[in-house]
Amino acid sequence: MKEDYYDILGVSKGASDSEIKKAYRKMALKYHPDKNPDDKDAEAKFKQAAEAYEVLSNPDKRARYDQFGHQAFDGAGGFGGGSMNMDDIFSQFGDIFGGAFGGGGFSGFGGGGRQRVVKGSNLRIRVKLTIEEIANGVEKKIKVKRKVQAPGTTYKTCGTCNGSGQVTRITNTILGRMQTSSPCQSCGGAGQTIDKKPADADANGLKVAEETVSVKIPAGVVDGMQLKVTGKGNDAPGNGIAGDLLVAIQEEEHTTLKREGDNLHYDLYVSLPDAVLGTSKEIDTVTGKVRIKIEPGVQSGKILRLRGKGIPSINGYGKGDLLVHVNVWTPKTLSKKQKDFFESMREDEHFEPKPESSDKSFFEKVKDMFS
Repeated sequence: MKEDYYDILGVSKGASDSEIKKAYRKMALKYHPDKNPDDKDAEAKFKQAAEAYEVLSNPDKRARYDQFGHQAFDGAGGFGGGSMNMDDIFSQFGDIFGGAFGGGGFSGFGGGGRQRVVKGSNLRIRVKLTIEEIANGVEKKIKVKRKVQAPGTTYKTCGTCNGSGQVTRITNTILGRMQTSSPCQSCGGAGQTIDKKPADADANGLKVAEETVSVKIPAGVVDGMQLKVTGKGNDAPGNGIAGDLLVAIQEEEHTTLKREGDNLHYDLYVSLPDAVLGTSKEIDTVTGKVRIKIEPGVQSGKILRLRGKGIPSINGYGKGDLLVHVNVWTPKTLSKKQKDFFESMREDEHFEPKPESSDKSFFEKVKDMFS
């Protein structure tokens, strides 16, 4: 079992954003690789703290984690910090260190000052899913146009920052000498500049290429949810790390099934003869059609519950139900013979409404449905 993110940082579940940031900074400085060279245990704790902070510092991810725990990110194409390397951590959270160990971002281990890592920009796409795909999970092959390093492009060490990606300035003040660092303007913080590039590459040595990306979408996703495929965004110049592909989920409307959370609703219309005599009907489910039995004398508004025929919970615990709403269809036009029949039934005691205690009202049925 993975350790709770709040326990990792040593904060309560109700901790404020500033408390979480402070706790992460304390751990990150304690287990920083510069302070613990060749210490695998410290490296593991450093990555673990970064993983916890990545989730808890993001309001959307934190809300999902509070609701579903670690399983909120399982199988979501790179959510969470489990797949993060040191470049990811330093490029995303370098500002946390506030100038310690050289400030800014870093790359790799070993030695004193570190080169700032440049990350490519993220790409965003929207994927439409049917209710059946959401219920069963699906793998989508998506064509993406992304910037990649053009073949033949070479880089050289930036002459302004000597490959560090940062420029340090020392200013004399009344309080003494003050040292400040900022990203190098010549190389954009990459530590490298273009040496050679082909004619079809841009100023950063990149070109647009189409790539087919496989995205595994877990069962139970909801409309508006965003998944991340690490490293499938735009490449960064030089030895930077690629951005991410952000996949937004869009749920398509179903012709007969309506979704409500993990439950599905189906409106079933039956004729008067079928309601009186009973019948069987074929209805849609997310796994195909099934036939259900309608008992004789069924009342309009009756709700039939098919357990486990709904949507799987995103956290992996159980499935919702399929709720079949029975509606007795009253004909609007009748032949004379049919009218005469119903006229003869007006005074028949079998056609007199005689609700029993088991025949719940509409509001009672709604209450039961949500309880």
